[in-house]
Amino acid sequence: MTSRFTELVVDCHDPERLAAFWCAVLDFKVIDRSEGKVEIGSWEPTVEEVRARQMPPTLMFIRVPEGKTVKNRLHLDVSPIDGSTDDEVARLLGLGAAKVDVGHGPGRSWVVMADPEANEFDVLRTLAPSKLDDHSQGLVVVGGQ
Repeated sequence: MTSRFTELVVDCHDPERLAAFWCAVLDFKVIDRSEGKVEIGSWEPTVEEVRARQMPPTLMFIRVPEGKTVKNRLHLDVSPIDGSTDDEVARLLGLGAAKVDVGHGPGRSWVVMADPEANEFDVLRTLAPSKLDDHSQGLVVVGGQ
């Protein structure tokens, strides 16, 4: 007998607003909602699929009365897949995120941001192929060099 990681729950004041923000960030869709709760994901979980293999967890936003008071103990990391890290940071700022300083200092390779309810998350290096990768695919090595 084993368990599967199926949901990550985020306490918040406005589940609809945060779900909309994270749907835009991750290209997820709302897969379930009820009073004070919204679940989003890249797929719709079924018992059969969850049993068959590890699947990406969904995000569940649940309304709670208290506000966030300290730095998150758990946070999401996101990696752009079709643009630069700087371009993704600019896009996320446009969606309502903010850059935040959590005391890491200069020289880090990621950008710390916060969603509209101040939950921290990191934007990591891009996973998009570089221009060099695109052009190097057609190179032919001659003479064993």
